[in-house]
Amino acid sequence: MIPWLEADTPFPDVSTTLTTADGAAGLLAAGADLSPARLLDAYRHGIFPWFSGEQPILWWSTDPRMVLFTEQFKISDSLKKTLRKFHQSTISDGRWQIRFDSAFEQVMRACAARSNGDGTWISEQIVEGYCGLHCQGYAHSSEVWLDSELVGGAYGVCIGHMFYGESMFARVSDASKIALAYLVHFLRNNGVAMIDCQQETSHLASLGATPIPREQFIERLRRAIDQPPISKWQPIALD
Repeated sequence: MIPWLEADTPFPDVSTTLTTADGAAGLLAAGADLSPARLLDAYRHGIFPWFSGEQPILWWSTDPRMVLFTEQFKISDSLKKTLRKFHQSTISDGRWQIRFDSAFEQVMRACAARSNGDGTWISEQIVEGYCGLHCQGYAHSSEVWLDSELVGGAYGVCIGHMFYGESMFARVSDASKIALAYLVHFLRNNGVAMIDCQQETSHLASLGATPIPREQFIERLRRAIDQPPISKWQPIALD
């Protein structure tokens, strides 16, 4: 039986996660809501929501946990060239821009609309909940703009020195990777050592992410969330 959460029910211990009938590991509970308070409590315990539109809210804590250590972020040679051209444009003609937190909801909705279907779990409930976190200063977006149009981005949640990556999108080639590169660079320069990627994929692995045991993830998380929050979210020029 999957534990059912009412509005005031605390999360079960993450060691009690289940494996679903289709083989998905890490299901912890169902129910409750997506209020900012509930979401923050979840992230502080290494738990995240993930469900499709017809399902109740499902809460997960995967083991192993896919993470990206910011010092291990991989930038391919082709992306390095793209980043150089992008930086030159931001200086010379201003057609390209990198911004943080100027269009958070737009980034979320663009992630939800991705044509490959991976973004379909970003429901109106999810958008509302994370926009609430954004208003409270916990959720952030990294955005790539071309001729004043949003063409790529990434968003996630930050508590103390712990960043939880959620989703990315691109409307032009490499725009999501540019947004991620600037985000990782900013986080690394502000003392964030680890980004939670939640689930293992080959794409994340190609960027330097690696799976670690959940117990190790929780231990690192607890130390990171106790750090003071990042006070100023503003892109830093890449080295």
